[in-house]
Amino acid sequence: MEHSRDPENHLDPRRWTALAILLTGAFLPPLDFFIVNVALPSIRVDLQASASTMQLIISGYATTYAVMLITGGRLGDLYGRRNVFLAGMVAFGVASALCGFAWSPLVLITGRILQGFAAAVMAPQALASINAIFPDHEKSRALSFYALTFGVASMAGLFLGGALIALNLFGVGWRAIFLINLPVIAIAAPASVVMLRETRSEHAHKLDLGGAALIALALFALISPLIEGREHGWPVWSILTLAASLPLLLLFWRYEQKLGAAGGDPIVEPRLLQVPGLKRGLLAALFFYAFAAFWLTFSVYQQGGLGRTPFEAGVAILPAAVGFVLGPFASERILRVFGRYSAAAGMTLEAAGLFGTAALVSFGAPKFLFVALFLIGAGQGIALPNLVKTVVQRVDPARSGLASGLINSMLQIGGALATALIGGLFFSILGPSTDVGSIGHAYSVAAVAIALCLLFAGWLSAGLPSNKEVRR
Repeated sequence: MEHSRDPENHLDPRRWTALAILLTGAFLPPLDFFIVNVALPSIRVDLQASASTMQLIISGYATTYAVMLITGGRLGDLYGRRNVFLAGMVAFGVASALCGFAWSPLVLITGRILQGFAAAVMAPQALASINAIFPDHEKSRALSFYALTFGVASMAGLFLGGALIALNLFGVGWRAIFLINLPVIAIAAPASVVMLRETRSEHAHKLDLGGAALIALALFALISPLIEGREHGWPVWSILTLAASLPLLLLFWRYEQKLGAAGGDPIVEPRLLQVPGLKRGLLAALFFYAFAAFWLTFSVYQQGGLGRTPFEAGVAILPAAVGFVLGPFASERILRVFGRYSAAAGMTLEAAGLFGTAALVSFGAPKFLFVALFLIGAGQGIALPNLVKTVVQRVDPARSGLASGLINSMLQIGGALATALIGGLFFSILGPSTDVGSIGHAYSVAAVAIALCLLFAGWLSAGLPSNKEVRR
């Protein structure tokens, strides 16, 4: 049963403690995405792995995570978000152990794919449960903590990997980046049984296996070649797979329409996308996470251009982390001032920071980057919770798991597209050059491209009707 709109005296008294547990599930997936990048050189030496294997360690996780998010969100609606959250967290722990004790590249890749699957099952339940257990007047604050967790996980992953390898705890080296998940899960999983209240859709039916398979196949056909294609010089298979993604998406949509018309329970209900502003909000999420390309391009500038170590590059990004921390706490005040334009205000601030980094790098003044980086982090911290809230709250709470999966999937797809397209632009401009001036110029162009995507996302979000106008 859904209780998000219960009277005040029926509210779950443990909801804020439950939030801490849910945020653990939101923290681990992005952390494990970013933390591995730092450890790749150590992994390559220890396991005698090839460059293509290194790419699969990254893309196996990212692709599986992105393509399974919608299905993961739907599972929570049908079978109970606490149950599915717990199952996903335990599976994530098992997969992390497999990665940590991997004795060959193949075992590590297998573990990463299983991690991506488990993350896609676990992560949507956090956002959907927040929407279900918190009343409307507390959701902004709860979602601010959600955004803070997401930002801190991204930041932590950039330098925690380097720190763990440098510390070499118990002599395990790079394996610590995976094994560190185990004590966290050992505490959070039992706590979720005690502290989380079960929520699910009141109209649960059986899972749409045909739709789940088609959407996974379609998204895999879209994302996999974008991740792998540039690394391998865009071979024929990547072009053909990418071309097949649109027909597969159309086939999925027609299948869902027919299933809905026949009285079935499609994994993505066509009438759900008729909710005013939902399609526009999802499109805004797609362009919003063009920001994912920033991590790639700025990291190359820091390490390749300025000659910093991975750990030093992580420390250099701390002003953005501070912005991430403060941004969500300012979110409620921003909401009172800007109302439904709050997400757009955050994206504008973020774009201003990106334009600032482009100018500072172009003029050779990296010492002052901390100001622009702070603006980027603060803008992200303000925009993310407001954008998520305005999208998820458009749908009935019974389908909040699906809405959570949709927006998370759009964020991941947007990140994959941006990393491939804007990352490709960056490397095309850079060419074979390795000097700081060339890398700085390539970064500046990429930063401007990311900023323009954010401004477009802000324009889309500013045109959304308020949730009060569409709530049913």
